[in-house]
Amino acid sequence: MKRLLCATLDGLEARAVDVETALHKGLPSFTIVGLGSTAIQESKERVKAALAALGFSFPPLKVTVNLSPSDLQKSGSHFDLPIALSIALHDHPLPEQPRYFFGELGLDGRLKATRTLFPLLLALKNADLIEEAVVPNEAIDNLSLIPGLRLIGVESLQEALAFLKGELKPHIAPPGEIPGETLNIKKERYYYLRDYPLDFAEVNGQEQAKRAALIAAAGMHNLLLEGSPGVGKSMIAKRLRYILPPLSLPELLQSVRYALLGDEAPDFRPVRPFRAPHHSASKPSIFGGGTTRARIGEAALANNGILFFDEFPHFQKSVLEALREPLQDHRVLISRVNAKVNYETRFLFVAAQNPCPCGNLLSDTRPCRCTEAEIQRYRNRLSDPLLERIELYVQMREPRPDDRPSLTSAQLHEKVIEAFRRRVERGQPQPNGKLDEKGVNRWCILSPEAETVLAQAVARFALSARVSANIKKVARTVADLEGSQTVEKPHILEALSFRRR
Repeated sequence: MKRLLCATLDGLEARAVDVETALHKGLPSFTIVGLGSTAIQESKERVKAALAALGFSFPPLKVTVNLSPSDLQKSGSHFDLPIALSIALHDHPLPEQPRYFFGELGLDGRLKATRTLFPLLLALKNADLIEEAVVPNEAIDNLSLIPGLRLIGVESLQEALAFLKGELKPHIAPPGEIPGETLNIKKERYYYLRDYPLDFAEVNGQEQAKRAALIAAAGMHNLLLEGSPGVGKSMIAKRLRYILPPLSLPELLQSVRYALLGDEAPDFRPVRPFRAPHHSASKPSIFGGGTTRARIGEAALANNGILFFDEFPHFQKSVLEALREPLQDHRVLISRVNAKVNYETRFLFVAAQNPCPCGNLLSDTRPCRCTEAEIQRYRNRLSDPLLERIELYVQMREPRPDDRPSLTSAQLHEKVIEAFRRRVERGQPQPNGKLDEKGVNRWCILSPEAETVLAQAVARFALSARVSANIKKVARTVADLEGSQTVEKPHILEALSFRRR
């Protein structure tokens, strides 16, 4: 019996799979057992054609391929290569230490990459289950970005056979390079791009909203923009992506992994994701779901980036209330009978809304057509527990003829990078906006004056513990932008100015 290693995805995690092949007497047949998907069952025809292209003829024996553990559902055409190798080398000794093999076979024996290879190998490496893998050459460029993984690239089934027989010197891929600039802090490397296809220089006026956007980007704080149609809410939200803090390598790889699992085209540039689902989107499309196979949604695809809800109150009530968990715990669990998927949701949440159903309540030029009851019903769609999870609130005024551009995205990005550097240098692992209770107590150190001001605000406005913690986190980011080690009174006052009233 021959044994090679492969793997399959079980939710978001990877599970190692033994590919065992036995040839024994009986009516000639080719059977794959072990709960393989349709793609795996179809691999029998691909394997036969690829082996025939090499001049290999099946012996008149019963061929049984077992994918172990047999009680685990397996999927993916990348099982083609280990299945074909185990059959072709049935009479040839294999190394005692089994290797991982991945690749889909063409009918001529050529190896092809599959979309699941990157998330699969990254999950295996994160679980410390793999050190070396034989993969198709065309997948090397992307897979070589996974740190600590030794990759052996082969072009075809023939090359893989020659490698296992010791007749071919393996091509070992060098570590991949990430485009853009790097920031080295405490022996860690962070990546970013100075590229601004959408620039804040194109936004006239709205200085308070720009300041809130800068604070939101520097600390990954949730942001709510309210104003009449056309004041620039969406313009600011879409430009926010390009001034976010640099990405660590694990964050970048995780974003790519989630994109591939969500059937999205991967982007290996160090630009944080931006997701903007329509307000008619269903709850499963936002948070993930499925019946037999649990799938991730927009909340996972926005991890480490931005999730933007335009027309915030028009989203389904079930979506709005389900949003409270990922905003608070930064994690979502999808539970189904056949699968459970647990994924991170450390995104910057940005929402935009009109002040009333017609949008003209705050307008200086257009009359509001809504009744008090309609306005109240519109506002009641957003619950207080949900709004308490949004740290920054800005009421935007209408543009004026004398409004002019101010800071550019490049200038704002530089401020964000400096605040990011200060945060990492003091040893704080998470952005200020994603700190838990212990993190707030440890990193958000207030001066005595700042403590007094916050205590007075809590007493005067009856602020909850969550809102008080949010003010501390925002003030910590303001202090980082100003280069201050401690949170001072002006920082608390500015944080209080962005509180929802």
